[in-house]
Amino acid sequence: MILRLAAAASMALGTTLLLLYLGEIGKAPWSDAASRHLRDMKERTALPAAYTPTTFAATAALPRFAPLATYAPFERQAVTLEGYVQRITRAPDGDIHLDFADTLDTVDHALVPYLSCEITPQWHRGSPRWRYERLLALFRPMWNYSTQREWPPVRVRLSGWRTYDYPYDGEQPTYGFPMHLAMWEIHPVTRIEAWDAATARFVELPR
Repeated sequence: MILRLAAAASMALGTTLLLLYLGEIGKAPWSDAASRHLRDMKERTALPAAYTPTTFAATAALPRFAPLATYAPFERQAVTLEGYVQRITRAPDGDIHLDFADTLDTVDHALVPYLSCEITPQWHRGSPRWRYERLLALFRPMWNYSTQREWPPVRVRLSGWRTYDYPYDGEQPTYGFPMHLAMWEIHPVTRIEAWDAATARFVELPR
């Protein structure tokens, strides 16, 4: 009897955790239109036909805290943005997170407010070049897992689909890290280029 009760409790707990996870990623039966839309945006696998150059200021000025119908049209555009990867981390869902900034603190070498760019498993899985270790060596992020990297970080150009990660907009910084400029992201990243000083041009890192 005890074993049956334990098995039933374990099954109930597993079901509850699964439903909570599906709700978190926008795939639960009760997920609303905005949640389902966000999941679709993050899981895009189509390579953009073209990229529109943008800036950090223009990205931060996009609509926020607005209805889905207001911000969704901006997510149909793929963009390209130049800056520096301050930090690179691996998330439990398999995404590689890049804290992307347009400037560097050349005095204190501290982190500055940034935008998030994310390389999803659909884009990095199975790639010999878009692996975490390879990207860590390429970007030379100034902070990574409490380890100071070689200064300065490499200037890079990241391109991909715009996505508004609205559930986290307005979230306060933790552990002393700076704020996001906005929760508008390049997510997923679909092209990576790094500045080559020898040829004075950006060079693409193929997948």
